[in-house]
Amino acid sequence: MLTESENALAEAVLIHGPISRSALTSRLGLSAASLTRLAKPFLDTGLLIELDDVVDGSVGRPTRPLDIAPDRGFFVGIKLTGDTLHAALTDVRATLVDSSTRPLTASDPSSVVTDIRAAIDDFDGDIRGIGVSLGGSVDDGVVEFAPFLDWHDVPFAAMLAEATGLPVTVENDLVALAEAERWFGMGRGLPGFSVITIGEGIGYAVVAHNEVVRTREVGAGLGGHIPLAANGPLCDRGHRGCAQAMLTSGSITAQVSGALRRAVDYEEFLALTADGDPAATAVADAAGEALGRFIALAANLTMQPATVLAGDGIGLFSVAEPAIRRAIAADRDPLADPIELYIDEPGFTAWARGAAAVAIQSAIATISLAR
Repeated sequence: MLTESENALAEAVLIHGPISRSALTSRLGLSAASLTRLAKPFLDTGLLIELDDVVDGSVGRPTRPLDIAPDRGFFVGIKLTGDTLHAALTDVRATLVDSSTRPLTASDPSSVVTDIRAAIDDFDGDIRGIGVSLGGSVDDGVVEFAPFLDWHDVPFAAMLAEATGLPVTVENDLVALAEAERWFGMGRGLPGFSVITIGEGIGYAVVAHNEVVRTREVGAGLGGHIPLAANGPLCDRGHRGCAQAMLTSGSITAQVSGALRRAVDYEEFLALTADGDPAATAVADAAGEALGRFIALAANLTMQPATVLAGDGIGLFSVAEPAIRRAIAADRDPLADPIELYIDEPGFTAWARGAAAVAIQSAIATISLAR
């Protein structure tokens, strides 16, 4: 196991590398001599490498940036829904190498383990760890509850580790996505931000002081029932105009389908809106206004002005951006900092990449150095 200082060094190089020693000493608050001592066992074991000399504009000798060794293997991220498995193969920086999607043969834990093994077998490479993300509450590898899968108190990390022989990390999907954004994505370098996801469901997570806020309630879907539109449609719990009623892909397509008197899927909704169809445009504008209110509310309550938007329904932003920004401006005090929006577009791939990210984090935390 790494010491706190060693872990900080490994994280800094992983997230920001290749990185010069001068930048590392500044980021970690170390002297040059202390950094040399701290980095030596990483270099001796081959976990870190020194790159060719570069001139960084400072006085003195050229610097030799540090980076993660390129042979650190691959990681697999698995995002589970109620009926589908989304898999992503990434490198050690969660850069996507390959991906796949397949239906679950069944939703019981043993069948899902078998499906994950089949997905992993389709990938080539030296796989060092597996991350699994799902909607629900997870504690130390045990899925306390996962409503979409109807799981309760399932020791899923242990089951999958036994079946694959690989280290397994299981995490709530919102936490995993927020960690991926914090380490490798849109939120890298930001001390705090909110994550809002739209699509089949509504997700909400917060990063503050460079840490993802972790709580059992993150898996309870509380953000889905925030009221956003007084005259909006009803959700399945009878809440009028809540985030679930206004922003989920199912609710949006149901509204457009009702107006056009025929079935419309989400992709067609986006296309109709882009083409100026009045019914689709009206629904998109109402959803955009609701999303803008959600973004402003998150920033107002958390005091984090940056927001990352993600999820399989993120195409809404491209067709409703003016309505979103109008609603943000209306609900945000003009004296407050401007809200910075970051749009993560890959949809379900982003969720699977988030699962890979928590596997990478676990691998870093369990590194052993010869001393």
